[in-house]
Amino acid sequence: MAVTGVVGAGVMGIGVAQDFAAAGHEVVLVDKDERILEEARAAITRNCRLSRLMGGPALDADEILARITTAVGLAALDKTEILVENVTEDWDIKAAVHAELDEVCGPGTVIIANTSAVPITRIASVGKNPGRVIGVHFMNPVPQKPVVELIPGFHTTPETILRTRELLTSIGKRWVDVKDASGFVSNRVLMLTVNEAAYLVHEGVATAESVDEVFRGCFGHPMGPLETADLIGVDTILYSVEVLYEHYADSKYRPCPLLKQMTDAGLHGRKSGRGFYTYS
Repeated sequence: MAVTGVVGAGVMGIGVAQDFAAAGHEVVLVDKDERILEEARAAITRNCRLSRLMGGPALDADEILARITTAVGLAALDKTEILVENVTEDWDIKAAVHAELDEVCGPGTVIIANTSAVPITRIASVGKNPGRVIGVHFMNPVPQKPVVELIPGFHTTPETILRTRELLTSIGKRWVDVKDASGFVSNRVLMLTVNEAAYLVHEGVATAESVDEVFRGCFGHPMGPLETADLIGVDTILYSVEVLYEHYADSKYRPCPLLKQMTDAGLHGRKSGRGFYTYS
């Protein structure tokens, strides 16, 4: 198998790198800081050891990590033939990363944007070769979610779509074809739900526990919307809602002030140890 690049060693990048390596791919995982990469390797080790407890397959952490090379900086991706970008939904950061990828990667490299809300055509406009850019919205936690959204941009070529589908098949993912519209299917609905649930807490209508219990107990959801926010990352939720608000200019996407306050306070959910709930 060709070497697969993974940009960003946060929650999503870790899951993507682990999934590729578990399927036999050689992976180059890059980020801006060696400390982040060390934490990513430790997280992959924990995830592999917990896989059986979470209903997944038994995974050999040493075998998977042996297939993952880590490096600081995007220059390490110059030999990859296909890569997945997983940086934050902040447009300025995402645009800067894609501009550099356009310079670093060879003309035949397929660039997959793993985004929850940013339109793929907008991302592709940053580079000189928009036909090689495509969107794949992986769900969190990546190894446990068998379905992704597949989003071609306006200029995405049939070859790029084919190569991306082949990559997804190789790691056992099914895809749902979605047209390029901010938020796609999942987050056009989910972010509204989470944002409105945050408003209920912000306005004192109910506690986070009560909101989530209604969704678990009345609708059979395995997780409530605010538990889901903590899993995804409160900051990621905020950035996604802001993208929807900017793109559609519709007041229904107005970000809840509580999401902004929690993000500023560092209450980002599970990854920070505290969000709508506190984690040990």
